[in-house]
Amino acid sequence: MKFKLLQDFKDFAVKGNMIDIAIGVIIGTAFNKVVNVLVKEVLMPPLTYMTDGVNWENRKYVIREAIVAEGKPKYEEVAIGYGKLIEAGVDFLVISFTVFLVVRVMNSMKKKAEDPKNKTVTTPKNIELMNKTNELLEKQNEYLQKALERK
Repeated sequence: MKFKLLQDFKDFAVKGNMIDIAIGVIIGTAFNKVVNVLVKEVLMPPLTYMTDGVNWENRKYVIREAIVAEGKPKYEEVAIGYGKLIEAGVDFLVISFTVFLVVRVMNSMKKKAEDPKNKTVTTPKNIELMNKTNELLEKQNEYLQKALERK
């Protein structure tokens, strides 16, 4: 049992799944940094300018003001920070739109690669094999049809 588990893990790692996941996490982390800069440094300043200088990151709805008694805070401020929610929403829109575009391009490339008639892109071996098998089966059916018609 122990060796089977170790063998299964080895198969998993060698097939590339583990490496693909690691690469995805690394690229995702780097992409997150780019999106954060894009939102905070590129998209939010014009939004702040259009709203007469409202800094969205610090926007909040105060439920209870902080109460200070004798120089010591008796109660802290209680507030709902909706500005960070707006920034997170913009982050989400940028990320989701970018991922959509990447998936769309990848699907387009995949369709081209899976089309055996398209010679501009190398077709994967398994699709070539399936296409050749299909062509042979069609020829075999034609021969069988002709043989049955002769009888």
